[in-house]
Amino acid sequence: MQHMRDGQPKAAKDYLIFPLDVADEQSAYDWIDRLGDKVGLFKVGLELFIQVGPRIVRHIKATTQAGVFLDLKLHDIPATVKRAMSRIADLGVTFATVHCGESVRMLQAAVDGSQQQVGILGVTVLTSIGSEDLKQSGLQPDLAANIKQLVLKRARLAKQAGCVGVICSGLEAADIKAALGNDFLTVTPGIRPAWNLSQDDQKRIVTPEMAIRDGADYLVIGRPIRDAAFPEEVVRQIIRNIEKVLAAA
Repeated sequence: MQHMRDGQPKAAKDYLIFPLDVADEQSAYDWIDRLGDKVGLFKVGLELFIQVGPRIVRHIKATTQAGVFLDLKLHDIPATVKRAMSRIADLGVTFATVHCGESVRMLQAAVDGSQQQVGILGVTVLTSIGSEDLKQSGLQPDLAANIKQLVLKRARLAKQAGCVGVICSGLEAADIKAALGNDFLTVTPGIRPAWNLSQDDQKRIVTPEMAIRDGADYLVIGRPIRDAAFPEEVVRQIIRNIEKVLAAA
């Protein structure tokens, strides 16, 4: 499978999304300085965006060539989601997220609000969620027991609504590609290198190599890099492993 970016084959580093899951602005700036030329995108989530606001997006765009993945996971009535996404579109980010949730109308509202300025990614099932969690939430037993089926169902809704792709685990990427086509993006959190397979609060995890082989377009890798004694070396090793998979494809 040939992965492309802007019509050209993607470099290995372009697969990497580093989450700026830190609580203060200076820590975020430090990570941006360290990894700005080593990853494809920085993920800005709820904690940092609430603390710093759009200023962090502007800083990334001004100081690096990396894209911005604004991971706010919008989930509200369609009118509110549309208005919020129109504000996000003004920031010039590459991707933004909205929960697939209960209504395709909410996804369509996000796409409409994006004004084709930002790629909308539907969040299918969080990688911290397992079957027992879904059962406790009252989901139909057949879907709770078969997370792949649930993820694929929600991915179909996201594509129907006009989303450019979905957030899913690496375990589901191949099925989504087979069902919805290679152009429909799969962004995969819960990625752990083979030497760092502790699950922490993630339940559906795969290695970077497994995810790339199964068609993942982007890998969100945080703690294995952030908690390492030498984070830049970990990034280099992950990139080398991705390059091996791409060369063998």
